[in-house]
Amino acid sequence: MQRPDDGTDPNRWRALWVTLVAGFMTLLDVTIVAVALPSMQHELHASAAAVQWVVSGYALAFALSLVTAGRIGDAFGRRRVFLAALAAFVLFSAAAGAAPGIGLLIVARLAQGVAAGCLAPQNSALIQQLFRGAERGRAFGLFGATVGVSSAVGPVVGGLILALAGPAGWRWIFYVNVPVGAVALLLGLRLLPRVEPGGRGRLDPVGVGLLGCGILALMLPLVLAEGGGLTRTWWLFPVGAVVLGAFARWERRIARRGGEPLLDPRLLTETRGYATGAGLAALYFVGFSGVWLVFALFFQNGLGYSPLMSGLAVTPFAVGSAVAAAVAGRLVERLGRLLTVCGLVAVMAGLGTTAVLLWLAPADRAAWLAAPALLLGGLGSGCVISPNITMTLREVPVRMAGAAGGALQTGQRLGGAVGTAALPGLFYLTLNETHEDYQDAVALSVGCGVAAMLCALTVAVRDWRRDRPGKEGDEGCPPETSHSHTHAGQN
Repeated sequence: MQRPDDGTDPNRWRALWVTLVAGFMTLLDVTIVAVALPSMQHELHASAAAVQWVVSGYALAFALSLVTAGRIGDAFGRRRVFLAALAAFVLFSAAAGAAPGIGLLIVARLAQGVAAGCLAPQNSALIQQLFRGAERGRAFGLFGATVGVSSAVGPVVGGLILALAGPAGWRWIFYVNVPVGAVALLLGLRLLPRVEPGGRGRLDPVGVGLLGCGILALMLPLVLAEGGGLTRTWWLFPVGAVVLGAFARWERRIARRGGEPLLDPRLLTETRGYATGAGLAALYFVGFSGVWLVFALFFQNGLGYSPLMSGLAVTPFAVGSAVAAAVAGRLVERLGRLLTVCGLVAVMAGLGTTAVLLWLAPADRAAWLAAPALLLGGLGSGCVISPNITMTLREVPVRMAGAAGGALQTGQRLGGAVGTAALPGLFYLTLNETHEDYQDAVALSVGCGVAAMLCALTVAVRDWRRDRPGKEGDEGCPPETSHSHTHAGQN
C-alpha cells in the first residue's frame, strides 16, 4: 500500500524536466566533442594523443565519479548534490571554452567529467523519489529517451555548432553549456524538492578507494587504446578484476556488520531485476556506443562528408529512439522484459541491415538507402534503454536509489568504453588489411557491434522466460525491497 503522499509533489514534472536538461548536457558532452578534435588540435598545436584526452579524460572522470556521487546524494541530500554538481559543470564548461592551451583544456575536461559524474546518478534517484506506479514508468521513459538521444545526436549538434561558428568555433561546443546550465540551475533552486537525507551521512572510504582503483584499472587501457596504449597496459585488466573482487568482499563485510556500504550487495542478490538489467545495459552499450564513432569515420573519412552532414546521416536513428523511448515508458508496466526483447531484435535488424547497405550500396546513395534501416534501429533502441532503466531501478529502495543509479550508469560507461575502443580499432585494422576499403571496414565493425547486442538479447530472453510463469499477479516486491515505501519520502 502506497503512502498517501507518494508522488504528489506538485512540481514533480517540472522538476523532472530540469534534471533531464542537465542530464542531456552531461551525456551529450561524451560525444559532441569528437567532431571538433581536428579543430582543437590545429588551433592549440597539440598532438593527436593529447587531444584525444579531451574526449577520453571526460569519459574516465565521469565513470569514476558515478557510484560514489550516488551514495553521497543518498546520504547528504540529492538536491544539494545535484545543484552543486550542476554549478560546477557550468563553471568548468566555461573554463574548457576559454582554455588557452591543451593542458588546461584537459584539466578543465577532467573536472567537467567529475561534475557530470556527480550529477548523473541524482537524476534517476530523484525519479525514484518523486514518482510512483505508472508515473514512474513514464518518467523513466523520458529519462531513457534522454540517455539514448543525447548519445546519438552528439555528432549532429557538434557539427551544427561548427558549421555556424566555423572551424575555430570549437570553443562554443563548451560555451553553449553555460546559458543552458545557468537557467537549469535557477529553475532547480526553485523546483527541486527540499527533503532531508535518509542516510546517516557516512561514507565508506575503503569502498570508495577500491571501487575507484578497480574502475580506473579497467578503463585506462581502453581510453589509451587509440595511441597503442592497450598493448602496454593490458595487464591492468586482471589487476582491475582482482581489485573489484576485493571491493565486493569488503562491501559484503560492511553489510553483514550493519554498516552503510558504498554499494549494498543486496542490490545484486535480492533486488529483483537489478543484476540482470545492469548486465544487459553494459553489454548493449558495447555495441551502441561504438557504432557512432564508426559511422563518423565512414561518412567523414570514407565518403568525404562534413561533420554536420555526417551527423545528419544518422539522425533517423536519433529520431526513432526519441519517439520509441517516450512511448515505451508507457508500455513497460504491461509488457515488461518482452519489450526489451522486441527492441533488441529491432535494433539488431536495423543496424545489421545498415551494415549490409553501407557495404553494398553506391557511395553517393549509401546514406539515403540506410535511413529507413537506421530509423528501425532507433525505434528498437528506444524500446531497450528506457524500459531497461525502469525495470532495473523500479524495485530499488529509495534510500539506495543514488548508488544504484550510479552503478547502473557505471556499467553503461564501462560498456561504452569497450565499444568505443574496440569497434573503431577494428575499423582501422580492416582498413589496413583491405587497402583502405571503407565499405568493408564499416560493415565488419557495425556487424561486431550487433554481435555485442546479441549477447544482451540472450540476457533479456533468459530474464523474460524466467519471469513468464509468475507474470500474472507477481508484481510484489522481494523481501528487501518491500520496505522501500517506508523510505519513499526520504532523500
